[in-house]
Amino acid sequence: MATSLTELKSGLKGIVAVQDQRVHVVDAAQLRGPVLDELVYHSVFAEGETRAAARYLLWELGQALGVRPASIHGLYIARGRGDTRDGWTVPAMNLRAIAYDMARAVFRAALARDVGAMIFEIARSEIGYTDQRPAEYAAVLIGAAIREGYRGPLFIQGDHFQVNAGKFASAREGELQAVEDLIHEAVAAGFFNIDIDTSTLVDLDQSTVTEQQRTNFELCARFTETIRGLEPGGVTISVGGEIGEVGGKNSTEEELRTFMDGFNGALPEGLAGLSKLSIQTGTSHGGVVLPDGSLARVKIDFDTLSRLSHVARKEYGMGGCVQHGASTLPSEAFHKFTESGACEVHLATGFQNMIYDHDQFPADLREQAYSYIREAHAKYWKEGQTEEQFIYSNRKRALGAFKRAFWDLPQGVREEIGQALEEQFGFLFEELGVPDTVDVVARHIQAPEVHKSAADFGLAGELEI
Repeated sequence: MATSLTELKSGLKGIVAVQDQRVHVVDAAQLRGPVLDELVYHSVFAEGETRAAARYLLWELGQALGVRPASIHGLYIARGRGDTRDGWTVPAMNLRAIAYDMARAVFRAALARDVGAMIFEIARSEIGYTDQRPAEYAAVLIGAAIREGYRGPLFIQGDHFQVNAGKFASAREGELQAVEDLIHEAVAAGFFNIDIDTSTLVDLDQSTVTEQQRTNFELCARFTETIRGLEPGGVTISVGGEIGEVGGKNSTEEELRTFMDGFNGALPEGLAGLSKLSIQTGTSHGGVVLPDGSLARVKIDFDTLSRLSHVARKEYGMGGCVQHGASTLPSEAFHKFTESGACEVHLATGFQNMIYDHDQFPADLREQAYSYIREAHAKYWKEGQTEEQFIYSNRKRALGAFKRAFWDLPQGVREEIGQALEEQFGFLFEELGVPDTVDVVARHIQAPEVHKSAADFGLAGELEI
């Protein structure tokens, strides 16, 4: 770890230059080596101006090399028009732990298969318990892409930017402002895809579907208007809505139409609407944990997914419907998402499980994390849960507290875990039909250059190398 900004800059001389407030690559071969690993590490674990400089440099290196945050909106709208082939579902991957190694594994798998249609995301709740703010997450992804030689639009998404129903009930405007503040932070960091989740406010006790969904579609329109006011030039941020809270009752065509008609009526005229819609089809985040800690087999209602995706495309011009909570499904289930016409599937817990459960993961570190969960998060231990159920359901809560310990695992261990992840990402890409999508992304997506100043990252004065 560099102890000062001067030391950080010294390590980059002859490799990166900053001239006339622009970052230039001097030696691309050297950049794609340990020097970049160190720059990413500083963007996460350094402090003050050193961390700010690392994040600024990574953003501008991405602009120079063609690794630019982008919106997937144009691709989904093209699919809604019928201008793309069928048989593909975009994987949206939540990188909760050792995000740099995970992202590198994703890019290796993508490069081997010519994958361009993929999303990296992090949810509002995950930002908290993994200790990854948007600016950090974007810097890590850009660095990983550069390191592996990936070039092209980088789809970074705010997943489940969710309104907490309890906080909304007790302090409505404070909770809405918290979501809007997160939207501002995320867009500034390069999150040009945002999934609004106000489905937590659906009130099934109301007598009509319109009244059940009213708060949901009205607030989704409000947040969409906020997002549209923050878009950089040349970017139409992809916005997704949600009609059924994951883990609740399965969604219906009537709910979809009611939500979309209400949303379109509430959105100010002239603003772009939604590109996709999340629905409930029988899954839950993390899977259903049995008393022994194993996962129950979940039956997804693929018929609902197919019917509602068809309505979303044909009647509302969206890319289709989105499936949440899918990463822990059996391997034979994934190809069914493409057959059902889902435009996107969200994957998270399965990757976290692969890290914790890998045979090279240190047993002592795992037990330290579990002990921390027992002590610091005992309030989440539900009545009737076995210890195995409690640990499985809550081990995600240790990821922030142990973030640096995970990043500092021996290189050989991280490489072994990275290889396993790469194989899983490759499998998912193939099952979801996204190999050979670089060209279709290029036809429908333009990622404009969005340059930033050192001051945007909190540096006083311009950076010079």
